[in-house]
Amino acid sequence: MSLKVGDTIPEGTFLTIPYTPALEDKVSTKLSTNEWKGKKVVLFSVPGAFTPTCHANHLPPYIQKYDEFKAKGIDVVAVVAANDVFVLSGWGRFEGLTDKIITLSDGDAKWSKSIGLEKDLTALGLGIRTGRYALVLDDLVVKYLGVEPGRDVTVSGAEAVLAAL
Repeated sequence: MSLKVGDTIPEGTFLTIPYTPALEDKVSTKLSTNEWKGKKVVLFSVPGAFTPTCHANHLPPYIQKYDEFKAKGIDVVAVVAANDVFVLSGWGRFEGLTDKIITLSDGDAKWSKSIGLEKDLTALGLGIRTGRYALVLDDLVVKYLGVEPGRDVTVSGAEAVLAAL
């Protein structure tokens, strides 16, 4: 499947570990895409937490503009990566995401593959990863899809997504 605007996203399940102090005792939880039914969601994907472009250029603008997304009616802002749930939880704590941006593990890039947005970085020793993309969902329907043609953050960045809302 190659996802496009107007499509309903396929069902999928991600692992997440809450990283707010009040929820630290939870080991992990599963978040199903069905939990976004009836909600407006911004989901952006990075090939890897703590990697140079993802860590320095992709995530920070979403953190800085979080209130702007909420002001435009977005219920959920989430980042997905092919890292394991523990790395993503650590990244969330390191970045101080608290309860704002949810980190979601698509550890084997299975869900990203199901929508045709995985990236083969085997030549770099990284294996199959989630691609660099952003989705705006309204009741599980894709209203915006920005897939990066290269390594830079352009159409999947916070500015581009905000402009599309």
